[in-house]
Amino acid sequence: METYRVLSINPGSTSTKIAVFDNDKEVLSKTLRHDSKELAQFNELMDQLDFRKNIVEEALIENDISVNSLDAVVGRGGLVRPLASGIYKVNDKMFKDLKDKSLWGRTHASNLGAFIADAIGNDSNIPAYIADPVTVDEMDDIARISGVPEIERQSLLHALNIKSIARKTAAKIGKPLSESNLIACHMGGGISVAAMRDGKVVDVNNALLGMGPFSPQRAGALPLSGIINLCYSGEYTKAELEKKLVKKSGLMGYLGTDSGIEIEKEIDNGNEKYEKILRALAYQISKEIGLCSTVLKGDVDAIFLTGGLAYDKYLTRWIKDRTSFIAPIHIFPGEGEMEALAEAGVRALSGEEVPKDY
Repeated sequence: METYRVLSINPGSTSTKIAVFDNDKEVLSKTLRHDSKELAQFNELMDQLDFRKNIVEEALIENDISVNSLDAVVGRGGLVRPLASGIYKVNDKMFKDLKDKSLWGRTHASNLGAFIADAIGNDSNIPAYIADPVTVDEMDDIARISGVPEIERQSLLHALNIKSIARKTAAKIGKPLSESNLIACHMGGGISVAAMRDGKVVDVNNALLGMGPFSPQRAGALPLSGIINLCYSGEYTKAELEKKLVKKSGLMGYLGTDSGIEIEKEIDNGNEKYEKILRALAYQISKEIGLCSTVLKGDVDAIFLTGGLAYDKYLTRWIKDRTSFIAPIHIFPGEGEMEALAEAGVRALSGEEVPKDY
């Protein structure tokens, strides 16, 4: 197979992760940290484009990688419109939606991914793509019904890593992804548990705000009466309450930390409170996996656990204890986004997958 060199770009709020792969071989991996004072000079997120692009190019030069050696650039997909899974060529319509804060009621640093990829791609005359953004939507229509006509369930998930690990799981069980029924569980700062029928995510909890298990930082599904009481307590503005539920709940809310390593050490040392809360997380994740098994009518080829928390020996063991009767469980620790972006670039360049028009 021909060797393709792909640059992966994943912008975060205070950092930009980059990686260079020659096919599946990692050549470079760096996290470029951004000082808050540097970022404070920019009024809007999109104003950071040239700043971040220049830092990425400087990092490549420092590591003796010429932009002219690249065959493609793949940026992390941000909050675009709901779309089918796949690789997408960046274009003006995508840029317009990524700038539109009203589309999802918020913006995210990952929205910069397409812009940085395009800018570097233009300089080097190579293609720029995004792949499997968080807004991938393959849900069954029946799964959208919430119980309140004014509220529709939405698909927001860790699509990039889930789709990548789903391919690996399908290969492991010896079936094409398009013929595989899987339950995917990405366990990071947020947690996505997805029912995948014939490789498509036909149902999934909202991994950002609402539904599903709590996570290291997020609240997950909550009793409605408690939510109403918090909303009318007078203690929080809308923005403050959202921050509490997205950043200061879950493990962080109960234990004051979202570090899996720290929690594991405390349990090793006999800390009963830490064990109780982590067992509760395993319990809630297991319940969500069970729900997904009913979506697939019990026809489940495999379950896979991935994300940073998949390294946790206690969490993975407790989930397996509760769910292994459903299907064999495969564990792929780590986030895997940079590799997944590079894989998408290679599939596009090799002709294995045809990039879509946004």
